[in-house]
Amino acid sequence: MQAMIFAAGLGTRLKPLTDTRPKALVSVAGRTLLEHTVSRLKKAGAGRIVVNVYHFASQITGFLEENNNFGLDIRVSDETAALLDTGGGIKKAIPLFLPSLPILIHNVDILSNVDLGAFYAGNMANEATLLVSGRVTTRYLLFDDDMRLVGWTNTATGEVRSPYCGDVVCRAHRYAFSGIHMLSPRLFPLFSEFPDKFGIIDFYLGVCDKVEIKGFFMDDLELMDVGKIETLGEAENFALTIDKTV
Repeated sequence: MQAMIFAAGLGTRLKPLTDTRPKALVSVAGRTLLEHTVSRLKKAGAGRIVVNVYHFASQITGFLEENNNFGLDIRVSDETAALLDTGGGIKKAIPLFLPSLPILIHNVDILSNVDLGAFYAGNMANEATLLVSGRVTTRYLLFDDDMRLVGWTNTATGEVRSPYCGDVVCRAHRYAFSGIHMLSPRLFPLFSEFPDKFGIIDFYLGVCDKVEIKGFFMDDLELMDVGKIETLGEAENFALTIDKTV
């Protein structure tokens, strides 16, 4: 397995902690968010991991060096010249990936009960697979009956984005994105059609009428976005709970 951890974000919702450190090095249940994610990926079978950095980048690289890359082949994609968003981050990191294996992509601030090894093994043949759930939100990915991505919607504003006609969108199923997904290197040539900075969801929506972008629904998904200072206490309990089960 190879993987990428998005660790370049500013972490503005975790201020004042992120005034002096990157979000990836915020501690939850005695371990940094980065260590939580690396440990989960290592347990799932990851051998090579790419970590992108921007905010307090040297702290992340120093942390990895101090821990001997946790015994893995960890490579850093340096975005200190410009923050590139999620799609641009993958595009810049393309030379760091093996061309023969899919990439499991994981936000550093996501804690979950997902069996990452099973998710990876079960979806290796797909061009891309997005882990989704029935979580209530205002922004949803839209899928047809075969769980093929057909669009996106914001229910609060009524905005809909899709390359398909209205009929397909009207019949679509709405699911919440988890921040965990898989991408085949076969899609790398399509990244050249996008600018240096763009969101990965923009990419998926831009190509979903040309290649098959699948959704993987997990009914019993337990997931927490460790994005707000006021939810850190809840995150501590959540992390301790899932450590016992995954």
